[in-house]
Formats: sequence, structure tokens, C-alpha cells
Amino acid sequence: MEQMVHNYVGSTTEIKTSGQGFDPQQREEKPGITNCSEQIIKRVSENGAISNRDFMEICLYDRQFGYYTTLKPIVGNDGDFYTSCTVSPVFGIIIAKQLEEMWSIMGKPQFTIVEYGAGTGALCKSILYHLSKNEEMYAKLRYCIIEKSAAMRQKEMELLQEKVEWIDSIQEITGFQGCVLSNELLDNFAVHRVVMQDELMEVFVGFEDGFFEELRPAGLVLKEYLAELGVELPNGYHTEINLQALDWLTEIAAAMERGYLLTIDYGYISREIYKPSRSQGTMVCYHRHQVNELIYQHIGEQDITCHVNFSALSHWGTKNGMNECGFTTQGQFLMALGFREELLKMLSAEKDVMQAAIKAASISNTLLIDMGSSYKVLVQEKRMKQDKLLGLAYCGSACV
Repeated sequence: MEQMVHNYVGSTTEIKTSGQGFDPQQREEKPGITNCSEQIIKRVSENGAISNRDFMEICLYDRQFGYYTTLKPIVGNDGDFYTSCTVSPVFGIIIAKQLEEMWSIMGKPQFTIVEYGAGTGALCKSILYHLSKNEEMYAKLRYCIIEKSAAMRQKEMELLQEKVEWIDSIQEITGFQGCVLSNELLDNFAVHRVVMQDELMEVFVGFEDGFFEELRPAGLVLKEYLAELGVELPNGYHTEINLQALDWLTEIAAAMERGYLLTIDYGYISREIYKPSRSQGTMVCYHRHQVNELIYQHIGEQDITCHVNFSALSHWGTKNGMNECGFTTQGQFLMALGFREELLKMLSAEKDVMQAAIKAASISNTLLIDMGSSYKVLVQEKRMKQDKLLGLAYCGSACV
């Protein structure tokens, strides 16, 4: 799906779709004013236009009205999207099998799992269910969740009754050994939007009878990000830059004594993310299971997301002592760890054989093919032996 670019003359919103001429009749409707948009309007009126990064941060994480901070359902049938761990518990069981192997490679020490953004808590529950069968590991296990949203933390606490503790920052457990787990997290970090003109320009958001965008010369840190990755954008090329992901990775590297970072998300490596076909960026929104590209509608009431640049994670990880172990698709990762066997085992109690077969086919299609091809898995390590992890048995090319 091509990303729509919002071009503005004064306060008039025009929408141009990549590859098509501008249609003056094709205009974004004036957005309904929500509680969250009022927060943005107030900030803009006081301080002037704000960066897309700040706009997105308020939309998703405003303490009172942000998308992820309210108690309304956002995942599943009643929400706006599905995640792998809510499709079937077998996803978490497979992740747990990889964690078991990591623990064994490390010499079976006291082992800390740090999960960022645990959402509904479904992944944690499945992981702990499997690991509880390994008495030796379970006795040495510490499971920490870092959850930015107070509303989501409340949901997690209702589901997870034992073995779990919530912390506000990974700096609270500096010196730990284990694995940091990130599943569908980084795509929701607030990003800067840029476009190459005579020089690199950054998108800022203002408000006057409606939201509008203006371009300002990009700061040095945004230019250095592209330069360090060896990326030269052609004139007119729009993209996003996720600086928050780099800060996140740097914090993890500083806090971890030794162990692994397991990142699962949808995205690409640099040579894919900067293709001409993605010249309008990758930002999209999810509202009631429908994809749209209208970021100024349903403000605070829809998810806003961008594809992850895994080359950037690998590059800055290496700079911080977190070396790449391997990069693969979610489907390959799950298959290498015995997905089919675990799925059949989980469905073996189903009395209706035909119903079990239908469930198996549906779950396999979703986790191995649909999500399995678009979601990627990056494993990085700090101070570990270069043992090949089972989940990376079908590992393809490196990120960089």
C-alpha cells in the first residue's frame, strides 16, 4: 500500500498519492476534534508547530488521552489489530523454547527476561506456562515487564499473577544476565518524518482551522543518521527516522551484563526500506481493523505505526557492543523451533478432528505466512559465545 503524502498550501490539506497526478477534489476531511487532538492544539497554540515525532508521541502516549493509555480494547476482535501472541499461545511457547536454549548456552545462570510493552500480557503468560515445566530454569528465572502505559500495565497485572514484576526502566536492573524481548514494539515508537529537497527537511505539524504540515531544515542528528547508514535520498523522497529505537537499544546495551536481545517486528533492512517504491514513507494507521493513511483523523483513537529499519538496529547495536547473531523472518524462526509439532500438540485434545485441522491451518497460515513473511526476527548478543541459535537455523542474509 502506498503512503499518502500530505502537502499543504496555507491551511488547506491536499492529498497526493504516489504515482498519480494531484486531484483537487481528493481532500482529507476536516478531522473531528477529540480529547487527544485538543491536547495537541493547545500545545501548538502555546509553542508553535511541533515535530511529527512529538505529534505521534501525544497521539499514542498522552497520559490521559493517548491511544495506548486508555482502557478501551485495542487488540483482538474488539480492537483495531491482532498480534502474533493473541493469535495462538503456541507463539509464546516457541519463544520460550528459544529462551531455554539461550539460558543453556549461557551456562544456566540466574536468568532475567525483560519484556518491553507486554500489551495484554498474553505473550508473557504463554512463555511462563512453558518455562514452568523446566523446574531448574524456572527457579532461576526473573521476569520483568517495562510498560509505558498505565492502562496496559493494569490489564497485564490482572492476567499475570505470579513470577512477574513491573519496572519503569531497565536501568533499575543494571548488570542482569538474560534476554530482552521486544515483540511488535518498535513500530510504535514516535518517529521523525523527513523529505529530501535541496536539503533534508523535517515535517512539523501546526493547526489553523485544521492540522497542516510545514517543512523546516532537518537537524544535524537526522542528517547524521542517514549518513551513517550510507543512505542518500533522491529529491522528493519521504521517509521516517526512528531515533527513539536507537536510544532504546543503547540503554539495553548499557544495562545488560551479558545475554541476548530478541526483536520481532515488521520492517525491512535499509536496501528494502529505501526502495523507490517506498518514496512516500511507511507510516500507516489502524482503526477497527482497517488500514488508513489519514494520521489527522481519529487522533488518539487509532494506532499509528511505521516499519522498523533493522539495518539501523544492527548497526547501532554493534556500536554499543550488541553484535548481530542473525536475522530471519518470523515464519522461518517459528519453523526452526518446532512450530508444527507444538501446534499439533496443543490441538491434540480437540475432539473434533476436522475442527482441529481447520484451526491448525488457520493458525499456521497467519503466523507462518501472513505475519510470518512480513514480520522479521533480529537476535543480537552481548559477550556471548557465537553458538548458532536454533531459531536462526534458516537465517538469511545479515541486516547490513
